[in-house]
Amino acid sequence: MIGSDSQAMSLIAFITVISVTLLLCVMTAPDRDDLTEFYTGARSLSPLRNGLAIAGDYVSAATVLSTVGVIALTGYDGLVLTLSTALSLVLLMFLLAEPLRNAGRFTMGDVLTRRTPGPAVRITACLVTLAALLPLLVVQLAGAGDLIAFVLGFDAAAFKTGCIVMLGLLMIGYAAIGGMKGTAFIQAVKTVVLAAASLAVAALILHRYGWSPGRLLGRAAQGSGAGPAYLSSGLEFGGDKLDMISSQLTVVLGGGCLPHITMRMYSAPSARAVRRSLSWAVSAVAVICLALIVIGVGSAAVVGRHAITAADPQGRTSLLLTTQALIGPHASTAGTVLFTAVATAIFLTLLASISGMTLACANTLAHDLVAHGLRGRSGVRGTTETNTARVAALAVGVPALLLAAATQHHNLQPLVTVSFCLGASALAPALVLTLFWRRYTRAGLLCTLIGGTVFTLVVMTGTKLVSGSPQSVFPTHDFNWFPFTTTGIVSIPFGFAAGWLGTVLSRHDVYTQRQRYEAVEGWILAGAVRR
Repeated sequence: MIGSDSQAMSLIAFITVISVTLLLCVMTAPDRDDLTEFYTGARSLSPLRNGLAIAGDYVSAATVLSTVGVIALTGYDGLVLTLSTALSLVLLMFLLAEPLRNAGRFTMGDVLTRRTPGPAVRITACLVTLAALLPLLVVQLAGAGDLIAFVLGFDAAAFKTGCIVMLGLLMIGYAAIGGMKGTAFIQAVKTVVLAAASLAVAALILHRYGWSPGRLLGRAAQGSGAGPAYLSSGLEFGGDKLDMISSQLTVVLGGGCLPHITMRMYSAPSARAVRRSLSWAVSAVAVICLALIVIGVGSAAVVGRHAITAADPQGRTSLLLTTQALIGPHASTAGTVLFTAVATAIFLTLLASISGMTLACANTLAHDLVAHGLRGRSGVRGTTETNTARVAALAVGVPALLLAAATQHHNLQPLVTVSFCLGASALAPALVLTLFWRRYTRAGLLCTLIGGTVFTLVVMTGTKLVSGSPQSVFPTHDFNWFPFTTTGIVSIPFGFAAGWLGTVLSRHDVYTQRQRYEAVEGWILAGAVRR
């Protein structure tokens, strides 16, 4: 049970965070309706600030809460998935970051149309971006109500719905007012606060067990109820190695290719700056992931599996339960401050995550769909496009918060998996083939985006997350025909194969595409100065 002092301080902290971030968002907002300033912050962000913003976008609220929970409940398997999360950003840094920065302007649609221009590619890129981000956005909003209610001690459904609506309106405001620069500031602050709070809790856990990892792991194995099995593979995937490989592939390839992550590449002023930004981002994510691993193991040791699952079957409240257990039922002032810091870090993570995703969705609607997709070559004026992006934030935010409010009492974990699967199966193949394969054609690109998306969604209906298990969306039904948790093991090869097949079957377009690629290849890969 959370103490009344901690609840009161958390409420004050939440109100303060909302007031300060809104004020700072307004102060850092674009001074004029300039496209470059709204979409990229005029490329004026320092590598440190941009790197912290990338890390903030990458480490979402769902990642933080689910990571601690899955490690606490499944041990070794959860740890491997956490390391896969960090590896995804490393892969982005070494393989895609510089080409993305050089080929892109404002959105992923700009990257994909660098060699294959046309409204069909723009519209498809927009639709796939929305399909990948909206599920993740709904999950973050739906979980916000339960989380805030848990911290503040409320259990009424109306209170939870009110929290969802409040956060939804805030995310619309952050995206519409602040643009890239405003949301980058919020993400940077969130990263610092989350890292500090996580390290403090991790240090307390290690101190409790004499700074001995062996003692901590031994106590965690006992508290998990699984014994030695907690420290070996099998609890999460039932010993199915292929299922584990599928999940790892999905996380590694999908996490770094989601549009709200890649859009941060375009705000770097140069190729050298994007490298330095990713260095800061990888460092920050590594620190946070290591702290979350310690907290996850510590949660099993300090709280125990029974108490964790009693509060939430997926273990999403493990971080808060662990913090409360560490400070005790009669917390000192320092303990109350620590719990407030952790609650504030989670609240900031919620605000920052949903605002970044909303901005990415709004940008693709305004830039890819309206300005270049529906209007074609005629386009729209810069001022009109900026205002369209602000309206688009409202058009994305309102349906998202309504869906979140309507589905808050359902298990939405499959939606997170859908987002990562689409990132790995449609967006990652499209980016890799666009940037590195000379023969890749417009037909191949459309086959990758459309085929990868449709195939992933179809296969997803047959996974264990949808039916056939107590944790699935339909636990009382069993139409499970695909034996794995994620689709990555088949949908990722399908995405690449669809692009190859579409290119081979459109031979008449290959020569033109190769000429266009050769014209921009050096510029993309070498990092020529933008015009």
